[in-house]
Amino acid sequence: MSNLSESRDIVLAFSGGLDTSFCVPYLKERGWNVHTVFADTGGVDAEERAFIEARAAELGVASHVTVDGGPAIWEGFVKPFVWAGEGYQGQYPLLVSDRYLIVDAALARAHALGTNAIAHGCTGMGNDQVRFDLAVKASGDYRIVAPIREIQKKHTQTRAYEQQYLEARGFGVRAKQQQYTINENLLGVTLSGGEIDHWQAPGIEARGWCKPRSEWPDAPLQVTIKFIEGEAVAVNGEALPGDKLLAKLNGLFAAYGVGRGMYTGDTTIGLKGRIVYEAPGLIALLTAHRALEEAVLTKQQNRFKPEIARKWVELVYEGFYQDPLKSDIEAFLKSSQHKVNGEVVLETSGARVDAVAVRSPHILNAKGATYAQSADWGVEEAEGFIKLFGMSSTLWAEVNSER
Repeated sequence: MSNLSESRDIVLAFSGGLDTSFCVPYLKERGWNVHTVFADTGGVDAEERAFIEARAAELGVASHVTVDGGPAIWEGFVKPFVWAGEGYQGQYPLLVSDRYLIVDAALARAHALGTNAIAHGCTGMGNDQVRFDLAVKASGDYRIVAPIREIQKKHTQTRAYEQQYLEARGFGVRAKQQQYTINENLLGVTLSGGEIDHWQAPGIEARGWCKPRSEWPDAPLQVTIKFIEGEAVAVNGEALPGDKLLAKLNGLFAAYGVGRGMYTGDTTIGLKGRIVYEAPGLIALLTAHRALEEAVLTKQQNRFKPEIARKWVELVYEGFYQDPLKSDIEAFLKSSQHKVNGEVVLETSGARVDAVAVRSPHILNAKGATYAQSADWGVEEAEGFIKLFGMSSTLWAEVNSER
């Protein structure tokens, strides 16, 4: 790629926030023609999208494009994530997984411009730099420029330096960006910075979509989700494309404060990371899907699946989105979903969501038996099963008991 390496065009993955806004003048002052790409993965409204495009123009980029990433994030992440059914470290719903779709959009723009230079606004302390860099490196011979990592070699108070840098050049900084780092996409919202980083109670401004308790509706909410082969295809009888379906669930359940939590995790690079996250739609989907799976999968499937699912989650979290093992696991997950068909009724009065009804032709009901109520086997059969099932433990007690 010798000709490409001579180009002074560079593609910057751009969100309009403090970090990526800083990157534009920083790169320009080092001789780059900066082309920004905003991958709209569904978490911003028309006003915010217009702000991002205006911000790019204000900063003087050579070109700016906005890419609709909603369908891609549903197919590439949401479907297998819901099939997996596990959060990172048992909790975090991987809201940063849109990063891989952002990389794809940036690489496509670089190809169109004929350059191999890619820039991002990740810090040298977080996980996103790993996700971006590994995804880019797995895609070909690209030059990666990371301005925030570069300034962290000289400045310890990075965000304050970025703000001063922009203001000295006549560029303002939005108030919410001075206190928190806020990331929004179709999957949800994450907030970090300020008191959150110091393990203190989040301030009242540390809130995204989820309404506080004082604003929850009085009447409970019931929502019916239909699944075909493990994929949600309709809400309350309305068939919707995946990204539109998740957006609808976000709106319905955010009004009741569903899906909000605080999380401290073991990051890829070894630091502890603490965030506030809000994922109303994803948490609703996970709850419904799990309730349906519990009813239609076999005992062995339900036992084994979480083990392999946790590995899939770790691969995605740590940047190995394109590793062959991830595809191998997804083949198993897809196979496990053939009979995950039916409808689940979710209900919430606020914060918590429960699956209150499950309807499916594949529920593993025994015709003549109901747990703890009735059975189509005799007492002698039950006693014989218990004797054989517990043989090993019983023998151990007999052999090793003190006499």
